[in-house]
Amino acid sequence: MLSSAIRLVGGTAALATGGWLLRALHGAPSALGAGADAIAKVADGSSNYHDGVFHNLEPASLISLTRQDQWRLLHDMFDGAKSGPGRPIPVITPDTGIPAADLAVTWYGHSSAVIEVDGYRVLADPVWSRRCSPSRSVGPQRLHPVPAPLTALPAIDAVIISHDHYDHLDVDTIKELVQTQNSAFYVPLGIGAHLRTWGVPEDRIVELDWNQAGELGELRIVCTPARHFSGRFLTRNTTLWSSWAIVGPRHRAFFGGDTGYTASFADIGDEHGPFDLTLMPVGAYHPGWPDIHMNPEEAVRAHRDVTDAGKGLFVPIHWATFRLAPHPWSEPIERMLAAATESAVAAAVPRPGQRVETAPADPQTDPWWRL
Repeated sequence: MLSSAIRLVGGTAALATGGWLLRALHGAPSALGAGADAIAKVADGSSNYHDGVFHNLEPASLISLTRQDQWRLLHDMFDGAKSGPGRPIPVITPDTGIPAADLAVTWYGHSSAVIEVDGYRVLADPVWSRRCSPSRSVGPQRLHPVPAPLTALPAIDAVIISHDHYDHLDVDTIKELVQTQNSAFYVPLGIGAHLRTWGVPEDRIVELDWNQAGELGELRIVCTPARHFSGRFLTRNTTLWSSWAIVGPRHRAFFGGDTGYTASFADIGDEHGPFDLTLMPVGAYHPGWPDIHMNPEEAVRAHRDVTDAGKGLFVPIHWATFRLAPHPWSEPIERMLAAATESAVAAAVPRPGQRVETAPADPQTDPWWRL
């Protein structure tokens, strides 16, 4: 049904229907990852997995769009002239020679970031390809270049993946990281099967269910719930989706990944927080899919849920790099900053490639997104 197609458009960059999807997949079978049988071997036994799929902790919202609304949404999604930056997005080449800090983040665009906690570096949802798609020729294309090649990254201690959608899990990036880094990959249940298919050694895969944790020296990396879905082709929810808590001996960071607003945030804050730094998704929202993508105001609310009454630094992710929803390009940041000001939340909006340390008195002084 058309409504199902619209929900797919809202949730993943594999987007679209019939002919588009077949063209996108032509010649790119490797990008699809593992089959359902390989994934099920790991998924079976999880309390979040039954009837052959994973489930959110909260039921989906009941949203009814008229047929006219549905067609308008699909039209707007593929009307590239409707929304986009007015000029080239300013990109900073990061200085990778700086020692890892107690608390800092370098944003590489969309949801890709290097998070520094107590001297450790954690690379989140790395996507370095030109398109977030199973195809190199069809699918959402970058609005700005990658700030630096993967080979320029500093030594990474861990890679975390939130889920298997193409704008968060990229086959070419993973294969290159296997060759250029020695870090382990911390992933939700089922995604390990994709990594094995792509040549990631078994001893570098740490596969976790919600509320399970892996240890890395003094760092604790916790797979925490999110409200979303998964799938790289026609089958949905065979792999798990997650957010992540990065808990060091002195500081804590939270990576929201890709999620709708959920009551789980308060529980995560109580159990693993309060967090000193959060990276929350603020873009690709729409009233038609409130249960899989937060809007900017909900992202600020989520930050308050996992921190000590909104203390700590908020850094927005999941915006600016790929056009995955019909809202104006810079709207997520304008709305987020207004909500943050109203809630007394300190927010920083780095340019792609910019490194931010917490927490200056006025962290946001450069409205660079007003192109």
